[in-house]
Amino acid sequence: MAKILVVEDDVALAEIIQGWLTREKHSCEVVNDGSDARTRVKMYDYELIILDWELPGCHGIDILKEYRAAGGTAPVIMLTGRSDVTDKVTGFDTGADDYLTKPFHARELTARINALLRRPHVMDDDNLKIDRFELDRKGGALKIGGKPLALLPKELALVEFLMKHPRELYSAEVLLNRVWPAESESTDMAIRSCIKRIRQKLSAVNENEIVRNVHGHGYGFFPD
Repeated sequence: MAKILVVEDDVALAEIIQGWLTREKHSCEVVNDGSDARTRVKMYDYELIILDWELPGCHGIDILKEYRAAGGTAPVIMLTGRSDVTDKVTGFDTGADDYLTKPFHARELTARINALLRRPHVMDDDNLKIDRFELDRKGGALKIGGKPLALLPKELALVEFLMKHPRELYSAEVLLNRVWPAESESTDMAIRSCIKRIRQKLSAVNENEIVRNVHGHGYGFFPD
């Protein structure tokens, strides 16, 4: 069971989400405007926040920005009717952990919540660890069982993004915007080439299956 805050100005939708989460045995609190949301995230600790993009008086993205700036670490799922890749990238860059476009199914929301609640926390500024895999940002290596596997800068950036979103799949378009923000001429070929190099290195230590390409769905990090 997790303590979850739902910030959604559509009262009917908020009640539906609350019903879904309650049936999943979570403790769910609901607020319908930005002012109440700002107060709640300052006063209380939550294990996960579901945050609507469009709210009366402010944008959910502004609440997220303030929350992260104040040191808030709970995973945040943005809810929005916006489906443009640029908006998704803005959400991720601001500190969102996931992004769900309306309308959505209860099972999809539940799957996203479960994935985020299983996600490990960042250990410190330089290391990210999942099970036996540890990303050493300073050393430019992915440590597997304590043994370093050297990665090039772009390989490191791509693995870092995928490790921050384990068991989730992302299209080449989203990865290009997130990992190659300044290289406007890059194409999905850059993603395929980078993934190929990473998997070749992982193959040498019999771990190539942790980074997968699911045809038609995208790329992801699967530690188990």
